[in-house]
Amino acid sequence: MTPDAATGPGRSFLFVLGSSRPDGNSEILAREAAAHLPASVPQRWVDLNRLDLPDFQDGRHEDEDHRPGEVEEELRRATREATDIVIVSPLYWYTLSAQTKRYLDYWSGWLNVPGSDFKQHMAGRTLWGVTAMAHDEHVVADGLTTALHNSAAYLRMRFGGVLLGTASRPGRIRADEPALTRARTFFENDAPPALFAYEKEEALTGA
Repeated sequence: MTPDAATGPGRSFLFVLGSSRPDGNSEILAREAAAHLPASVPQRWVDLNRLDLPDFQDGRHEDEDHRPGEVEEELRRATREATDIVIVSPLYWYTLSAQTKRYLDYWSGWLNVPGSDFKQHMAGRTLWGVTAMAHDEHVVADGLTTALHNSAAYLRMRFGGVLLGTASRPGRIRADEPALTRARTFFENDAPPALFAYEKEEALTGA
């Protein structure tokens, strides 16, 4: 995907905030990246902590069809309407926060809403990640990156990668100049179709 395709006409971004505290370092980093999107590109910000969203219940094998509640339906619509979804989550125990994981769990339910075409609808859209962590070595966030990448691969989405920064105490991400520099051009990065590791191997071997 070229930079023009990533931020050109018709694009719309949904930023999903999954931190346990407001104005966290991950959000600060995401807002720095968002500030460099063209003014013509719509942005919508959703703070999962502010939503009265119950824990996800897997009802795939129950007789009664699941019908989304009002809050869940609004979140589902916001997800469907965006061309680019940005998961903003701090690194908790080397993966996504509980709030963020619950949001992605709801994707499983939306696959099974009667008349839903959620999987087909999400194909070709782009998933991004933004995360702050206390560790200086960004390799410790590989689990989070893999979770997002494989989620995108399952839905045949594109994956723009994860913008990583180092910070622990509130606001300290502003001292991570390399992260702030990366943020300014993050959404210009190439976002190729996400493939599972075995699919990449098959493509290389021609299997």
